Amino acid sequence: MRSSGPLLEVAHLRVEIPTRQGVLVALDDVSFDIASGEVLGVVGESGAGKSLTGASIIGLLEPPLRLVSGSIALGGRRIDNLPDAAMRRVRGKEIGSIFQDPLTSLNPLYTIGHQLIETIRTHLDKSLSEARSSALSLLKEVGIAAAEQRINHYPHQFSGGMRQRVVIALALAASPSLIVADEPTTALDVSTQAQIIALLKRLARDHGTAIMLVTHDMGVIAEIAHRVAVMYAGRVVEIGPVRDIVDRPHHPYTAGLMASIPQTWGPRGRLRQIDGVMPRLNAIPSGCSFNPRCAQSVDRCRHERPHLMRTANGRAACWLYDDIRQDTIA
Repeated sequence: MRSSGPLLEVAHLRVEIPTRQGVLVALDDVSFDIASGEVLGVVGESGAGKSLTGASIIGLLEPPLRLVSGSIALGGRRIDNLPDAAMRRVRGKEIGSIFQDPLTSLNPLYTIGHQLIETIRTHLDKSLSEARSSALSLLKEVGIAAAEQRINHYPHQFSGGMRQRVVIALALAASPSLIVADEPTTALDVSTQAQIIALLKRLARDHGTAIMLVTHDMGVIAEIAHRVAVMYAGRVVEIGPVRDIVDRPHHPYTAGLMASIPQTWGPRGRLRQIDGVMPRLNAIPSGCSFNPRCAQSVDRCRHERPHLMRTANGRAACWLYDDIRQDTIA
């Protein structure tokens, strides 16, 4: 549930990649916010910029990627311009991260207890015994059975789902106010996915943790998210409440995404798809970047790039809504 004000504020984010042929724009004017206790789902096809947005927030952009403009504020304090040492303190303590492959977050040479205790003591003023007690509590909270024994086990001794639970425990070690979760359930079986989703929902509800959930799975989004941001070619093309996005999408791209999801109820019909492919960064069309694939595009779409404009309950970057409200929203 959204609180009175946003915890995370991302405004006009622009990320570029310098190349020999020129500068490519990977993220273009990305803006959104997340409140404490809210889950914001970020969806779109591969290459839309979802993971890159998450990496920008946690300060893990790999060169030659560079953040050239915009701002990222956490709890009212800008973090995008912090020195590396200061940003490392923010990561882990104020922002937790969960990635698709838990083995990228776990060191195979150390027990999970060692890694948890080290993380806790790095960010919090706790003795070794206090940190071990906290580590055990975290393992129990994320559903690791027999935590007293498992705390001494190595990552390879856990299943994929259990490793992901350990990663979530690591992300929670310093009680961060924000968690960036990048495809945290993709590599898991369906039953384990449901357990991880329930765990993330409980974090938002019981701890007031804000969660940015990056995924391509609309089933996961429908189950856990409060709002959804839809990305296409490095831009947010629609943002709004999850039920509106799923049941009443406004942007033609969002409508295409929803129509391409197989239905398990009602009469069977032909599975629809969005014709064409996501444009490469060196071939982003002028005007609306979706216009070559859009059945509703008009001449204006090919020449003018729409900003986010107000819809019934959200915003969509589509000229279809220009007659609803003439002024655009930055």
